[in-house]
Amino acid sequence: MFDGVAKNYDKANDLLSFGSARIWRKKVAKLVNSQPGQTILDLAAGTGSSSIVFLREGVKVVAADFSNGMLEEGRRRHPELEFVFADASALPFADTEFDTVTISFGIRNVEKTEVALSEMLRVLKPGGKLVICEFSRIPNNFLHGLYRFYLRNILPTLSGLVSKTPEAYSYLAESIDAWPSQQELVKIIESAGFESVRYLNQTLGIVAIHTGFKPKAV
Repeated sequence: MFDGVAKNYDKANDLLSFGSARIWRKKVAKLVNSQPGQTILDLAAGTGSSSIVFLREGVKVVAADFSNGMLEEGRRRHPELEFVFADASALPFADTEFDTVTISFGIRNVEKTEVALSEMLRVLKPGGKLVICEFSRIPNNFLHGLYRFYLRNILPTLSGLVSKTPEAYSYLAESIDAWPSQQELVKIIESAGFESVRYLNQTLGIVAIHTGFKPKAV
């Protein structure tokens, strides 16, 4: 599915989110706070639009994705990044290889969330940071109802106008409804072995950014 939307994926996301996607990426970059000497793993990186914000002098960024179509488009757009085909549930990286692991709008599409989180924990260095940006639940029930109406009734029409493959967005409402709330996701991340797990709501809670740390070696 993602192979088919690779070329227009970022543009469509910007339009359908009314520009909020760029704001969310900047917030993730601020929380990651990449520093010289660090190695950053960006999962579900797609074309690299989420990865390029971490790149600075002395920082190595690995952009990983499960879609070859996305990776091909990413390599064309951002030759300065290292793109790697990777399944989040079986990462092809060594233990304790990364200072930070981040994933934006990708963990919701992983079949087994707990397995993927365990893999992220494995490849992180002791004390390393996890940053997850994902659609979430608006705390206000009235606003959440309006948002669901947008997802189910307006988004399909808009996606047909801005994307050649609008069916790729048809699953979005159902997957968001099925995704855990902010507090529930905190518990899932903690169960995977992370500590000091927190979250920050963005855009009224449409999106939440969760952070956590791998325990330091004793």
